[in-house]
Amino acid sequence: MFEDQTETINEFPVDLVVDARGHRCPMPLLMAKRGLNTLDPGQLLALQATDPGSRRDFEIFARQSGHELLRADDVEEGYYFLLRKR
Repeated sequence: MFEDQTETINEFPVDLVVDARGHRCPMPLLMAKRGLNTLDPGQLLALQATDPGSRRDFEIFARQSGHELLRADDVEEGYYFLLRKR
């Protein structure tokens, strides 16, 4: 589920990658929350999802939680999100 790796995605050094493809709401958001709990403030989490509701969910989650949603992209495989932990 989680891949600890430091990689660069569009010039952002990613600290944790979460693959939530194939999971339906609310799992992608829950997986992101669990991943963010393992990170220090300022670190980045990248998440891939296929659930169409995840785009709205992550926008609302970022506003309510204070985490910074740096990217919310529609990609060929579904959706891609990049969050910075507050």
